Amino acid sequence: MITVKLYGLLRIESGIKEKQLNAATAAEVLNTLAECGIPKKDLDSCMILINGKTGKKRSKLADGDTVVLMSPVAGG
Repeated sequence: MITVKLYGLLRIESGIKEKQLNAATAAEVLNTLAECGIPKKDLDSCMILINGKTGKKRSKLADGDTVVLMSPVAGG
C-alpha cells in the first residue's frame, strides 16, 4: 500500500488530502488520481516526491512508500 499526499492546488481542487493506493510506479498513482477526477493536465505538471526525494513518473514504488504530489508554484 502506498500513501499519497496532495498539496497546493491539487489538494484544494480535488478535496483529497491523503489517499492509500496500490501502485507499482508513480505513473500508476497519477493515472489512479486522474480516474478520481483530478485533471490529467494538473497531474502532468506536478512535482513528485517519493519518501522525501525527487521522483519521476517512471519511478518504482514499494509497499510503505509515501508519494507527495505538489502543484507548481507561481508567484509575483
